[in-house]
Amino acid sequence: MPVRVFATSGSVADCTEACGLIEGLQADHLIADKGYDSDTIVAQAESQGMQVQIPPRKNRKMQRDYDEYLYRHRHLVENAFLHIKQWRGIATRYAKNLASFLAAVQIRCLALWLRIS
Repeated sequence: MPVRVFATSGSVADCTEACGLIEGLQADHLIADKGYDSDTIVAQAESQGMQVQIPPRKNRKMQRDYDEYLYRHRHLVENAFLHIKQWRGIATRYAKNLASFLAAVQIRCLALWLRIS
């Protein structure tokens, strides 16, 4: 099953939107940063059969274990988003329809893949 990594931003707190984002998601692991360390998110992910790979906050009374090796992969995904957003056509959303925008993202991902392989 796929692994889901969260990398979101916006004016609403990310942790309040996370439950809606993972609702109905089927994955083996949920990987997120400390900002998503809430009992609600952890409970929902575990009820959906996911293993939670979120480092606990320092002020958490019951420190939870997580797989540090899997958590390191979150950095790779965030770097991929960083490179995609550096392309001006994607960052400013020049493409006005979804098909053109998706094609631009796919071309940028292909360029990244060719560079690293």
